[in-house]
Amino acid sequence: MQPFRISDIDDSQAPLLDHLIELRARLVRAFLAFAVAFGICFYFSGDIFAFLVRPLTEAFPPGQGKLIYTKLYEAFFVEVKIALFAAFFVSFPVIANQIWAFVAPGLYAKEKKAFLPFLVATPVLFTMGAALAYYVVMPTAFHFFLGFEGQKGGLKLEALPGTGDYLALVMQFILAFGISFLLPVLLMLLNRAGIITRAQCVAARRYAIVGIFIIAAVATPPDVISQLLLAVPLLALYEGTLLFMWFTEKRDARDKAVEETQAAVESGTPTA
Repeated sequence: MQPFRISDIDDSQAPLLDHLIELRARLVRAFLAFAVAFGICFYFSGDIFAFLVRPLTEAFPPGQGKLIYTKLYEAFFVEVKIALFAAFFVSFPVIANQIWAFVAPGLYAKEKKAFLPFLVATPVLFTMGAALAYYVVMPTAFHFFLGFEGQKGGLKLEALPGTGDYLALVMQFILAFGISFLLPVLLMLLNRAGIITRAQCVAARRYAIVGIFIIAAVATPPDVISQLLLAVPLLALYEGTLLFMWFTEKRDARDKAVEETQAAVESGTPTA
């Protein structure tokens, strides 16, 4: 009976320890990138908030809009939240690069080639959704909300939005539209993984339409305009994804036929 060999266990665990050490290094770099971005964004938090508040400023009549805060510390914490919010977007390329650098060595070349476009498409689609929210949806919604100002029962009804409430609303708009615009990435990843097919997505179109309107109702403020401005682009993205699936599945079938033909020629087997 041989004694228990500690060295064998150490050898078998060495690769795992190497991966954990590398993971720690990647996380530290990502955190440092976020911390540096937070410091910079906090310094410019006033300018960032001025940019975020512009749709509300333009919705008010000239010189009549105002933001208030009812707690002494509210304005400070609003700037902290703005810095955190902006720092994530500024540092996202570094964070994504660290994630990719950690995952990529474990992927085959074909898997890297298939996954890389989705990594590039994610920030592009998110930015498109956020831009739609900022330049189209928010001005439209704010004009709608401010339309309720006026005289009600002999009293003046005036909108006095708080800084914290306004920032929460802006973040809700940007995140809702940005994340929702990642629908094509999710569908294409599921399709490339073989979990769903284009035929299944086409068959489930009516359920997808209902689901999109439910998501739009939950993710946006409770007004029909914002819900439609989110639901309609999502429907267009869904149909566009189906079209892209058709092209990719057709290309994959053609490539598979070419590979089978080449394999048959190399083996000397006659093809039909």
